[in-house]
Amino acid sequence: MKSLLSRRIHPVYLAFMAVSFMVGIAGALQAPTLSLFLSREVAVRPFWVGLFYTVNAVAGIVVSLLLAKRSDSQGDRRMLILFCCVMAVGNALLFAFNRHYLTLITAGVFLSAMASVAMPQIFALAREYADSSAREAVMFSSVMRAQLSLAWVIGPPLSFAIALNYGFTAMFLVAAGLFVVCVALIWFTLPSVPRAPVSAEVPITDISGWKSRDVRMLFVGSVLMWTCNTMYIIDMPLYISSVLGMPDALAGLLMGTAAGLEIPVMLLAGHYVKRFGKRNMMLLAIACGVLFYLGLVLFQSRTALMVLQLFNAVYIGIIAGIGMIWFQDLMPSRPGAATTLFTNSISTGVILAGVVQGALAESFGHHSVYWVASGLALAAFALSWRVREKRSV
Repeated sequence: MKSLLSRRIHPVYLAFMAVSFMVGIAGALQAPTLSLFLSREVAVRPFWVGLFYTVNAVAGIVVSLLLAKRSDSQGDRRMLILFCCVMAVGNALLFAFNRHYLTLITAGVFLSAMASVAMPQIFALAREYADSSAREAVMFSSVMRAQLSLAWVIGPPLSFAIALNYGFTAMFLVAAGLFVVCVALIWFTLPSVPRAPVSAEVPITDISGWKSRDVRMLFVGSVLMWTCNTMYIIDMPLYISSVLGMPDALAGLLMGTAAGLEIPVMLLAGHYVKRFGKRNMMLLAIACGVLFYLGLVLFQSRTALMVLQLFNAVYIGIIAGIGMIWFQDLMPSRPGAATTLFTNSISTGVILAGVVQGALAESFGHHSVYWVASGLALAAFALSWRVREKRSV
């Protein structure tokens, strides 16, 4: 009985859950109020706020790719995660005490880019640990990803409460303190997993993954999926207030409802993925995304918008968890690069969404954003349809 219980509640398993939740909370404290911080505390125009987001996303992609390549070939992945969390502490302290835009968009963006590597590397280490200990990798990652959703249910309202009541300095100091806790958790609880040797039969050019047609199509499809999601996040508060004439608070309620629903969706997806397969579940998720964006145009009552969040939760809950596992299965020798490629598809989607949403809303109105999102989701469905379930050996 004792051995059975220890297998079900393994301390290392709980450590991964705690670390992913704490890193998620620290990130969810800083991200929601960043634009407010730049406009009010740093006092820059909207153009410079948008430029900061773009530069930050591009820097994150470049740095994460460079570090991911190194993480899969040499060194201890746990030490890299520790280094990234220390950079996150420095980044939070810089934003707490500095209000100079040029410093923030240079040194701040650099530290932020280094810090952003922590989460994909935590998932890569979790995948290596699951594989080496014969644990169920998909369910393991799904439960970890659910911790991020839980963090985003708690983090944003906490962020606004601290920033608006005690100031941005206090909010960034709390984030820095959380990252210090993460450093301690990682140092004392996470394992160092020996690297699996790369087979000499696999060409080194193939190990990178990008030369695989399946990886390329999945990456483009993932970019389109996250472009749709980010367009919605940017546009929805404006659509709710200016087009539908509903209270601003409804936007926060819709986001919180979707984040809460994502948690059981992720857990159920991790449980049923072996029965239905990653490809089929991803196709189901994208189909729900198409219905969600079409529904935003066709149904405009408060009740309908709340019901539609179920489709949104299925969409994001599955692509956020199963999508990452799909990349890892297509790149079995490079879990760090695979996870980073997935997160970079999100960052690329953020960059594209800002440009596309702004141009569409200004030229054709807010409804056009959701018509285009529906079309992009259909394109993502077509691309994902052509991707294999798993790389053949």
